[in-house]
Amino acid sequence: MNTVDQSEIQNFSKDSAQWWDTKGPFAVLHRLNHVRLQYVKNQICDHYDRDPDGFDSYQGLKILDIGCGGGLVCEPMARLGAKVTGIDADIRAIEVAKHHADESELKIIYRSDTTDILVKEKKQFDVVLALEVIEHVADPAQFVTEVLQLCKPGGLVIFSTLNRNPKSYALGIVAAEHILGWVPRGTHSWKKFVKPFELSRMVRACGGRPTDLCGLAFNPLKNEFHLAPKDLDVNYFMSVQKPSA
Repeated sequence: MNTVDQSEIQNFSKDSAQWWDTKGPFAVLHRLNHVRLQYVKNQICDHYDRDPDGFDSYQGLKILDIGCGGGLVCEPMARLGAKVTGIDADIRAIEVAKHHADESELKIIYRSDTTDILVKEKKQFDVVLALEVIEHVADPAQFVTEVLQLCKPGGLVIFSTLNRNPKSYALGIVAAEHILGWVPRGTHSWKKFVKPFELSRMVRACGGRPTDLCGLAFNPLKNEFHLAPKDLDVNYFMSVQKPSA
């Protein structure tokens, strides 16, 4: 049994053709993408002792992006030398991602598959990304287990998700969906948001070791997103090291 919530897939699939529209339903992901890519790059380069300012920082690294959508994260990874695989249960998103990668002349492996399939195939990667995914799955604990299984011993896993508290409901649901219209209504279910200690507990149960926590916040005065190491109230990242065998 996989961890896919079909209602979530159907909700995203209706907008899949617009993944690369910077003013469309995924506009907020385009706005914050450079910030999350900054966090991911810092973590990967620190973990693998790479030059964060280099043009080939990920050269030779096998990177898996789970819930890749139209490829907003996969493409920058490939440009920096990574061997990238992107998976998504939404076949329409995968078709969009493949088409855009072809237009950009980038070699990226895209599959409309789920984590359990790759686990059965015994696939493993140097880096596994699960960005804005866990809050959409049917079984978070099983999902985390499979994510860790897809990471090589000594490798790195990076999660990002939304905390569950009154502030995240006010900003992540009421403001983002109903007032500002940053994302379509119904994109998130507040009850499925994951508190940092809950994610940490699931990670440790699989043998993983959380190594970094960092928030992602929005500054209304500058009208921009930024990394906020001490503000985990709404969006946050968690980096995890898988112990060497």
